[in-house]
Amino acid sequence: MESRTYRIALEKNPIISINVIPGHFSTGAYHANFYVDVSSLKSNALVARDVARELALPYYTSALVDTIVCMENTKVIGAFLAEELLSEGTLVMNSGGEIHVVTPMHNIEKKLTFYDNELEWIKNRNIILLTTSVSSGQTLNNALECLTYYGGHVIGISSLFISKGAVPNLNVNTLFSSEDVPGYTTMPYSKCGMCHSGMKLDALIGSEGYMKI
Repeated sequence: MESRTYRIALEKNPIISINVIPGHFSTGAYHANFYVDVSSLKSNALVARDVARELALPYYTSALVDTIVCMENTKVIGAFLAEELLSEGTLVMNSGGEIHVVTPMHNIEKKLTFYDNELEWIKNRNIILLTTSVSSGQTLNNALECLTYYGGHVIGISSLFISKGAVPNLNVNTLFSSEDVPGYTTMPYSKCGMCHSGMKLDALIGSEGYMKI
């Protein structure tokens, strides 16, 4: 499977790149014909710093930010993003302020929630929601529902990858999209042409990687 891997780099900053593997993949919500690997963007500190600089661009001069909520193990990027938004500059709105970086957890009902001592950084706060990828929109919508419940004001959504059309009513700032991966598509299990043709699954995929079947 790995022998089919190819790399796509961000045109304006080639150090930021993703690995793409064609095949037949399954998540808890859909099937896909590509696995888009963004793990190096989250785990490599030098790359994560560059990622944060790119993600900060829409917010430098236009948004007062109190909190960055990190989904899917993006906290390293979130910390660098906070650092970028707090940098000194006459046009940098958050310069001299403070930004908290937090990650929600799942309760026993598998709903997203926060520890009680973190709620002061959510309620009535201006929040950037940071996530790894937006493919079906399910994880993103769950996070937005959680933040709304706790009284947070989401002023921006940033992602490393998004599938075009996944959340048509939301504006998501992203580094890569399905348009960068020709032929990329996702589909419900019941409508998966690869399943109907008898093609076996290559792997199960999640926010942290894949497991071969």
